[in-house]
Amino acid sequence: MANTRSAKKMTRKIARRTEINKSRRSRMRSFVRKVEEAISSGDSTAAQSALKQAQPEIMRAATKGVIHRNTASRKVSRLAQRVKALSV
Repeated sequence: MANTRSAKKMTRKIARRTEINKSRRSRMRSFVRKVEEAISSGDSTAAQSALKQAQPEIMRAATKGVIHRNTASRKVSRLAQRVKALSV
């Protein structure tokens, strides 16, 4: 347990940040899930529109430090690759 005032404040700050990061991560995963569902259903137009919505969300999560930027780029790249394979 934190003893000093600054350590107690840091625990409160960390708890707040954790909640915010959880919601950002969850939001990002929801958008990715929509793309995955569109890909699995085989609907290329829905997959493309879902990817257009998911890409900024993934990059925003990287900007905010929820995930690493290379991880975000990798996710977007792999999703785009799978969506492109649908339309061909």
